[in-house]
Amino acid sequence: MLNDRTDRGLIMFINGAGVALAYGLLALSLWLSTDVPLSTKGYWGMGIVLLTISLINIVKYRFDSRSSDDRIRRIEEARDEKLLEEALMDPVSKV
Repeated sequence: MLNDRTDRGLIMFINGAGVALAYGLLALSLWLSTDVPLSTKGYWGMGIVLLTISLINIVKYRFDSRSSDDRIRRIEEARDEKLLEEALMDPVSKV
């Protein structure tokens, strides 16, 4: 379990570093581009920031949905297990 957390942390760190590097290189290319007017650079920058926010929200909502589905599945499994346990513990029903 602990190894799982450290692996997840390492993967998150590598992904974060990749995103930071991509933003840095994009900012550098926009800064050094002399053919593109400043207003166009601003629109590109806003578009990239909004796209990033949208992608984060999509991932968050998908994670929440998967977590909710998993929680419901575990509740149903526990209920089914309890019903089976009760059925096995009851004395033979009168016919």
